[in-house]
Amino acid sequence: MIDGTFDVVGAAGPRALFEHLTPETLSHGYLFTGPAGVGKKTFARSLAQSLLCITPKRTLLGWCGHCSGCTHVAAGTHPDLLYAEGQLKIGDRDAGGGLRETEEPTARDLVRQLSLHAYAGGKRVFVLGDADFTREAANALLKFFEEPPAGVLLIVTTSAPGRVLPTIRSRLVEVTFGLLSDAEIVEILSRRGIDASDAQRAASIAGGSVRRALQYLDEGEGAIRDAAVEWFFAAAQGGEADATGWATRPTLEAGLETVRTLARDWIALGIAGSAPLLAPDQRTRLVALPARDANAFARLLASLSDAERIAHSNVSPMLVADLVRMALAPAPAR
Repeated sequence: MIDGTFDVVGAAGPRALFEHLTPETLSHGYLFTGPAGVGKKTFARSLAQSLLCITPKRTLLGWCGHCSGCTHVAAGTHPDLLYAEGQLKIGDRDAGGGLRETEEPTARDLVRQLSLHAYAGGKRVFVLGDADFTREAANALLKFFEEPPAGVLLIVTTSAPGRVLPTIRSRLVEVTFGLLSDAEIVEILSRRGIDASDAQRAASIAGGSVRRALQYLDEGEGAIRDAAVEWFFAAAQGGEADATGWATRPTLEAGLETVRTLARDWIALGIAGSAPLLAPDQRTRLVALPARDANAFARLLASLSDAERIAHSNVSPMLVADLVRMALAPAPAR
């Protein structure tokens, strides 16, 4: 037997859980929850490869990297592994039983696949990343959740568990993934060939999320964040706030995410006095902001939710920014 490779960074809690399980003691389904960018999908794929590796190993986690199972997983051609991401729809009742690489799997596709036996004689693994079930799709899969076939493992990942219908969530074992440390983010970025100083800078503003770190490092994303940060502090202090650096149609979502992160940190500091921050590099400036009462903070959060909702409509990005600016601005002196 070998130890196998399982080079997932972080996820100490999930790792400890699965290291103490065996293929026989696995549940039929797991719901991986936690913030975006903390490694839920990476862990799910690595768990799938561990289960489909045919080399005997000392623990459940790990793979050899050279057996037929590992080779097919690496090539994306393993017949017992199905991966889908995003919204899962009900699908065509009369569609054929097979899946082509160009197709997006549907609930009815999964139901048909779930009825089949494993091609390689072991587990069949289905990973639904960032899953968003339509109600019809959830109902189509309900029989699987109530009477799961033997030899099948379903892994669902989501950063919004409240959006998973109770009929599905209650039938899955929930596994929580926490935020990554700065050192873990630096390690992940370094593995991708990112310069150490850039990795450190990105990790310091990532708030525990590799996704946020990568967005910052992408061309233009760092400038968008910087522009949104300066705009936020100018607006919160009642000064001139120019949103042209981030409030454009292509950059509006990223800019609003930065503004929401800073607002969340400001509220946490204002209410608790001290708290872990999602934007720790801005702590000094956040602490220096004028105090607000709880009602003002509540109105700010409501305005941010409204802004994020209408950002997907045809409303001008500058009007969206102006809505947030008015919520951020100090109340006029009486």
